[in-house]
Amino acid sequence: MKAARAVYLFGARQTGKTTLARRLSALPYASLEDPETRQEAVADPKGFLARFPKGAILDEVQRAPEIFSYLQRILDERKGKWILTGSQNYLLLESVTQSLAGRVSLLQLAPLSFSEIMGRSASTPASLRSPGRVEPLDRERLWETLLLGGYPEPVTEPEVRAFWHADYVRTFVERDVRQILNIHDTLAFQRFLQLAAGRTGQILNHTQLASDAGISASACRQWLSVLETSGIIHLLRPHFRNFNKRITKSPKLYFNDTGLVCRLLGIRESGILSTHPLVGAIFETWVLSELRKIWLNQGEEPPLWYWRDPAGIEIDVLIDEGGILHPVEIKSGATVDSQWLAALKKWADQAGNEAGQPILVHGGDAEHVRSGVVLRSWSGI
Repeated sequence: MKAARAVYLFGARQTGKTTLARRLSALPYASLEDPETRQEAVADPKGFLARFPKGAILDEVQRAPEIFSYLQRILDERKGKWILTGSQNYLLLESVTQSLAGRVSLLQLAPLSFSEIMGRSASTPASLRSPGRVEPLDRERLWETLLLGGYPEPVTEPEVRAFWHADYVRTFVERDVRQILNIHDTLAFQRFLQLAAGRTGQILNHTQLASDAGISASACRQWLSVLETSGIIHLLRPHFRNFNKRITKSPKLYFNDTGLVCRLLGIRESGILSTHPLVGAIFETWVLSELRKIWLNQGEEPPLWYWRDPAGIEIDVLIDEGGILHPVEIKSGATVDSQWLAALKKWADQAGNEAGQPILVHGGDAEHVRSGVVLRSWSGI
């Protein structure tokens, strides 16, 4: 952040963007959520920015897009340091791309990683491919981790979990979605959100999801786009040697936080979660989220894909590091089954020289190499 003229810190609401920015910098702070501040910025963008000759932290900048063209000139003249934060990325992408391209560093702030929650060193791509040494945690802690998710407030104050997640969903639907899409029937969108949560970890079928939600296919795609650019979901693309196919085949749908998934699915207690029909998909969702944070927290785009052949054999995640592909299988069970390794071995045989280190992330506490596969406990990634 010190080297850049401006940093755009983006991500879902309540991930701690404002807190992080203010802790890292002593720059003046202005929130565009405040009606008076926003009115000043919209009415007189040039005068508003002139208040900060050495730069500033501008919070929720999507609320006053009028400032971008004036900020461009300031950045070109290298006047001050600027930290911008935003939650509604759907509204900001075009403005940032057109006005501030080449002038601002983009950093995505995800919810807290499990390493951060546990207060230990962050995982790296290299450490992921080797067995670790971590203190085993019991299964009850696993279920509680999935229920809490990674947003700072429910993590630090677990007693407010149920109320916080419910309020988060309500605020997102009634405030952000209505503002972005001008949707008046918020109940329809909330129903759509719940149906999407029930498909986390699955290959996305737009037609079926739209039919179940009672909306058009075009509305389904638009609403999913809003969820993705608002940091609620992630669409994991399939991996093909032909790059163009990555954007023409169906992605897998994942929510970025399992606490929200559990809330939307009506799962309130660990006992219910441990036996829920979707527990495997929710665990897979959590692991993918943790994998993405390894790269996001280093300011990099996660090189993650999935793979599926015509026969239906699937690898949950492929890590593409310079053409070397590390396959990752994800299983919520506590006891490692040799059958779990079969797909990894078959894929490695097909991949040949492109095959990297196979990894199995599981719900137990085993951390070692078995038949050439690195076993990683959920508590160690």
